[in-house]
Amino acid sequence: MLTQVRPTAVPRPFLKWAGGKSQLLPQYESFFPKDYRTYYEPFLGGGAVFFHLRPKKSFLADINLEVINVYRCIRDEVHDVIDLLREHHDRHCEDHYYHVRSQVMVNDEWFWTGNNLERAARILYLNKTCFNGLYRENSKGHFNVPMGKYKNPSIYDPDLLRACSESLKATRIEPVGFEEVLKYAKSSKDFVYFDPPYHPISSTSKFTSYNRYSFLEAEQTRLRDVFAKLCDRGVKVMLSNSDCEFIRELYAGYNIHTIYASRHINSNGSKRGKITELLITSY
Repeated sequence: MLTQVRPTAVPRPFLKWAGGKSQLLPQYESFFPKDYRTYYEPFLGGGAVFFHLRPKKSFLADINLEVINVYRCIRDEVHDVIDLLREHHDRHCEDHYYHVRSQVMVNDEWFWTGNNLERAARILYLNKTCFNGLYRENSKGHFNVPMGKYKNPSIYDPDLLRACSESLKATRIEPVGFEEVLKYAKSSKDFVYFDPPYHPISSTSKFTSYNRYSFLEAEQTRLRDVFAKLCDRGVKVMLSNSDCEFIRELYAGYNIHTIYASRHINSNGSKRGKITELLITSY
């Protein structure tokens, strides 16, 4: 009888993600609630907070079908994903990268009927080999980031992926928008963490989404309304966003904390460095 080898890696984000929270977790630590039953994260992205907290019960969501598919495949069929990534690793070169990037199905029907394993491995491979690990789609939903200049990219870590799969086993993962959380989070036993696309802090900062759906002032205001409704129910709510007048005014009356972060993704090297962000809590 074969004994299954359990992963030894500590679960952490397996996707590179613009605005990922891994480096900010030490600053966030004192603001996480100590007592809750169910954790909700409606803007999943890299999932740094989820993997840090590793809650026993959680509901993870994102409107990006590619992201949700990757998480579901890692949760349910991690060994098959690893096998496919091994093939990408062995074939990696510039021609292979652009060939894989060009394999696009615009119709979202694939999510329900297609070969989701190959789709998940494709996104993971591109994520680890593209420029700056930046996930970006054009208006048609095509991944359009050029290849990065890595000599020996770390395309996959089998032990890490298995560890993440274990952490995701009891997790519900759904392709829904942030307002869906109102159907489930009802009381102080629930903890919701929002990490939306950040509001631009200047007229030259226009990156307000990582896919074909924009996240502008109207969406930020809708999110604040959801935040307020959850707060009225006694739900513990935490939200990250940029440090700007619009966001400070939007969440006036709640607890606003200043966080110090580093900007790594900017075409102008002189504009990379320390900035302030906001962490907003209802408790």
